[in-house]
Amino acid sequence: MSRPGLFITFEGIDGAGKSSHIEGLAAAFRAQGRTVTVSREPGGTPLAEKLREMVLNDPMDALTESLLIFAARRDHLRNVIEPALARGDVVLCDRFTDATFAYQGAGRGFDLDVLSTLERLAQTGLAPDADLMREPDLTVWFDLAPEVAAERLAGARVPDRFEAQPVEFFRRVAQGYADRAAAAPQRFARLDAAQDRHRVWQQLTSVFVRKGWLAIMVASQGGPQ
Repeated sequence: MSRPGLFITFEGIDGAGKSSHIEGLAAAFRAQGRTVTVSREPGGTPLAEKLREMVLNDPMDALTESLLIFAARRDHLRNVIEPALARGDVVLCDRFTDATFAYQGAGRGFDLDVLSTLERLAQTGLAPDADLMREPDLTVWFDLAPEVAAERLAGARVPDRFEAQPVEFFRRVAQGYADRAAAAPQRFARLDAAQDRHRVWQQLTSVFVRKGWLAIMVASQGGPQ
């Protein structure tokens, strides 16, 4: 009997370090014989990657930004996420809808009710259950103070128009994540991302061991270098 797919998302402000752990977790799942699909948002399909470039680099208002992000998300769901879950894959996605509520909602101050409407439109009717609004099975939240994240990002690369925002913007984004986690505590797993990389990895894998999704031996082996 094939195992059901798992949809796991990674969230946190820019500089929180989430991206550096995704491949390590993918390797741990693969070591257990699972097929893993690793993707990101905005992006994950040719169309969504084009929209990503626009969102990250072209000036636009918050509504245009949100519409493009949800358009990219629907294409991503239709062409990558849902087919992978139907095959029984573990899907690891760097950002999903929580990021939209944190960045466009809390960060930009955009209407949360409008975002909820777009969420229902973009994420419903894709899975075998036509009435299901697709949400992650688990969201791993890398929680880090915006001031620390800014230090980590300083000089790393030419910032996109989100990374170039002032610290106050990221304070609002961080609060947006905290609000999302408080509203769905059964879905969120919070990690203290201020710790060193190895300790963050230990926190991360312990979440999956507790859920029975990873074996202890496998979880203790991999990890980002």
